[in-house]
Amino acid sequence: MHIETIVVGEFQVNSFVIWARPPGAIVIDPGADECEILEVLKDNKLTVSLYLLTHGHYDHVSAVKSMFDKMPAPVAIHGEDLKWAFTAVNQMPPFYVSQGKPEGPILQLADGNTLTAAGLEYRIVHTPGHTPGSVCIYFPDQKTLFTGDTLFAGSVGRTDLPGGNPRQMQASLKVLAEFPGGTTVYPGHGPASSIENEKRTNYFMQRLEIIDELSGTERI
Repeated sequence: MHIETIVVGEFQVNSFVIWARPPGAIVIDPGADECEILEVLKDNKLTVSLYLLTHGHYDHVSAVKSMFDKMPAPVAIHGEDLKWAFTAVNQMPPFYVSQGKPEGPILQLADGNTLTAAGLEYRIVHTPGHTPGSVCIYFPDQKTLFTGDTLFAGSVGRTDLPGGNPRQMQASLKVLAEFPGGTTVYPGHGPASSIENEKRTNYFMQRLEIIDELSGTERI
């Protein structure tokens, strides 16, 4: 699997173009700077098979409609975030301005979905906490996990924004901690990492073990 990372927008979001072989490709989180993403597609002789969104925040979805207008393909997002992701409440002018919903099919993702696009199989892991519809996207053959704003190298996503929930974040991190240590992690911001490295160095992942030791099944 080829993975091209394009850092886009005011908030430096990692947008990904991934493919097994041309021409089909998956675009993850086209949040801004659609011309840069389209240039990667053009340079590699690719067309979009699917726009795949880890969550609905404006810095991750604001270029979806403009890209769809130039290169139509289905859009996939969890239903909880679809409720607001393409509405006027989800913008931050002048940097991120809502363009509305793309005029094409929208696939509503759910936990455990195993799907295929561009010749690549992936599984959806619902990880609420940052937003109600946050998901991580796992490619089992490649042992690769795209974590959006759930898990970063050395940190995790905020839970103090509308729809955020600290208890849900703890539960979601617990799910991610069960992935094999060698799983490569591509987050929505910042450098790549691995599950093993995050369990060893990330305070929020280490804290899960401390909670287990101190309070059994209790979660905070």
